[in-house]
Amino acid sequence: MSGDGRGPATNGHEAQDEIDPGKRLVRAAPGAGAPLAHQVARWFERLTWRTPLHDRRLDGQHPPKLLAVPADPFPGDELAGEALLEGWLFAAGEQRAIAELDPLAPARAGFLDYLHGFAWLRDLAATGERERAAAAAETLAQRWLMAHGDRPTEPAWRPELAARRLLMLLFHAPLLLSSSNMVARSRVLTAVARGARYLDRAADKAPAGAPRVLAWGAVTAAGLLLPGGETRRAVAEEGLARALGTALFDDGGVVSRSPAQLLAVMEAIGLVRAAYDARREPLPAFASGALAQMTPALLGCALGDGGLASWQGGLPLDATRVNDALQASGAFGRPLRQSRNWGYQRLCAGATVLLVDAAPPPAATVADGGCASTLAIELSDGDERLLVGCGGAGQARARGNDAMAQALRTTAAHSTLVMADTNSTALNPDGTLGRGVTAVELARQESEAGSRIEARHDGYARRFGFVHQRTLLLTSDGRELRGEDAVLPAPQPPRWGRRVEGAMTPLALRFHLGPGVDAVATADAQAAMLRTPRGVFWQLRARADRLTVEDSVWTDPSGRLVPTKQIVIDSLAPAGGATIAWVLRRAR
Repeated sequence: MSGDGRGPATNGHEAQDEIDPGKRLVRAAPGAGAPLAHQVARWFERLTWRTPLHDRRLDGQHPPKLLAVPADPFPGDELAGEALLEGWLFAAGEQRAIAELDPLAPARAGFLDYLHGFAWLRDLAATGERERAAAAAETLAQRWLMAHGDRPTEPAWRPELAARRLLMLLFHAPLLLSSSNMVARSRVLTAVARGARYLDRAADKAPAGAPRVLAWGAVTAAGLLLPGGETRRAVAEEGLARALGTALFDDGGVVSRSPAQLLAVMEAIGLVRAAYDARREPLPAFASGALAQMTPALLGCALGDGGLASWQGGLPLDATRVNDALQASGAFGRPLRQSRNWGYQRLCAGATVLLVDAAPPPAATVADGGCASTLAIELSDGDERLLVGCGGAGQARARGNDAMAQALRTTAAHSTLVMADTNSTALNPDGTLGRGVTAVELARQESEAGSRIEARHDGYARRFGFVHQRTLLLTSDGRELRGEDAVLPAPQPPRWGRRVEGAMTPLALRFHLGPGVDAVATADAQAAMLRTPRGVFWQLRARADRLTVEDSVWTDPSGRLVPTKQIVIDSLAPAGGATIAWVLRRAR
């Protein structure tokens, strides 16, 4: 942690984060429709898996050995590894006995990702018990290879899962190649060769963003570590450069707008760098340049505890995970305060960090579990999270809880204004996004009084004929956040209805509280006192019809739902619009 409590300590390159005064418009990325073309392409790809031609493409000699074995720069989960040694595989809230495990049996998506991605090799290595870990690894690997090694199937051979598996086999080969069973050793080397051949053709079919970067990263590692890989390496480096180009905005953010996914891209580059290190070669310049862009954008989404905010369905991954990725990739930088397409605004004063989602949601073609969070905020006081979003929609889906995942994607699951209990952007059941916010107009100013942001979005214009405008001022000492949420008549009448004379539209302004933060409403229902776990008091006061304290949840870095509280400020908007003014003040 840095001394000011604003995120992981960094040095070196400084982000180009000069604050641009005046207004600007951020529009939704093109291609907001459902990724039907990608689904059709994947369907045809799966059809080819059943043909002898596809099998022949994967056939060939296996390598007699690896040219080098890189050190895995990321630590495994020792507790998960100990469970594996005791004969149990546990992931995504699901537990299976290895002795009875059927790799073909259905299971939760998160469990299957863990099984097919071979992340359990990393966890076994973390136990430090080489002989027992090698025996458990051989048992589980051979069982998987017997079921899935000969022919690609879904989901085991999804490009991103095949990439994870190949990387884990390359990085933890000693656990599997130390066996005296020559047949088992041969199967492992054959699996490495077949996985690399498969990804040679399939890497570009992975979804844009972190999955495609990981896929080409795995091919690059194979080109570095397998004999005769010079041609594969050259093609893979070109593919990795393309994947990074399509994954990142110009300001370093990832196209899914998920900080957790941006961290995943950085972790993928960290693994690729370890493969180059094992061959005593430098990371290519295009990858180093991408890291220089990504690092400020990633750190710009870190709160005072050094962990990430829970934007776009991601987990609030903690500072340890963030710092591991920075160290593995060799990245340095300072937090980006004002991004463009990435869309997050960062305001810092005193011990307070305020983050604002000031851009439209991501395009449907790159969003899996995207959220209707436009103009939501998260705020920390030192290393304590005070205002948050519920987060974790992606993890809920992986655990098989689709209803909870959908709830965590809603506007109401974020600290922002909700109109008539409706999402500012429609949420499709398949994890993509529908109609809603198309543009965010933003103005930011810095002065001696503090940092001020005024932003508005059009997500409610089609249905209700209103735009939501949010004004925020964080004072220069960080002890007060003044806000104003207004719904203003849109320039054009609503397309899906009409304004009714005298009709009132319900508004709910929600502030989800961080873990352990308690709140008590005052008797006049106009304010609430907040107490953090360390005993720091804040007061939230509003001018509205009613303020109440209700139950909420927060998804922790491990994906567990933690009961929390939320403050809800209710009001009504006539046809001419309405304004809710509020102030959050730290007790002196």
